[in-house]
Amino acid sequence: MARELAESTIAKLTKSLEEERLRLVAVIDEIELEREQMRLSETSAEHSPDPDSAEGGSLAFEMEKELSVQQNARDLLAKVDHAKVAVENGTYGTCEMCKKPIPLARLEALPYAVTCVECASLR
Repeated sequence: MARELAESTIAKLTKSLEEERLRLVAVIDEIELEREQMRLSETSAEHSPDPDSAEGGSLAFEMEKELSVQQNARDLLAKVDHAKVAVENGTYGTCEMCKKPIPLARLEALPYAVTCVECASLR
């Protein structure tokens, strides 16, 4: 049997979800802008380091790291959007797997959590 979250608690957590969404969109946009600027600068031979040089290797590593951060941000953004749908459906705060209440401390730490700790560990 799921417990009902207070309206004020849902409002606070929904605000946290929206703030996280805005932060993630900003991260994604910033990385896309940096990649575009890098792509444009690479078209100039004088700015394009040799991929076999230390500078080229470092540049490749940085690009891979940014792609990883960007993908992580996109994954988290999908989780935030999924949690917002749960708020709209009235199922927010209830584990999607076992249907038990998700502890408030977990929701405060990860407002996009849709599973309890036990079920999350099973995934």
